[in-house]
Amino acid sequence: MGPDTIWVLIPLAALAIPIIKIWSSHRQKIAEIEIQATAERAAQYATRNTELEDRVRVLERIVTDKGYDVAAQIEALRDARKVDALLEKHDGGPK
Repeated sequence: MGPDTIWVLIPLAALAIPIIKIWSSHRQKIAEIEIQATAERAAQYATRNTELEDRVRVLERIVTDKGYDVAAQIEALRDARKVDALLEKHDGGPK
């Protein structure tokens, strides 16, 4: 490396510093955006999880309160569908 090479490297280094600064600032902004998106998704998942927990509590209350017989209720719903289907056939189709 001779004295002439140093005169070439100095301007190259001077040009490389702003490019590296811009690149690193761009990478930092991308990281911030990814962090924000991750936080938003986590909040959505937490909200959805809370909603599901509330629904499960309601279902547990239905099953455990007042001695409900879930199997009997399901069968009653099936019977009701059969009756509706027979009525539709008899009347000529859905209303």
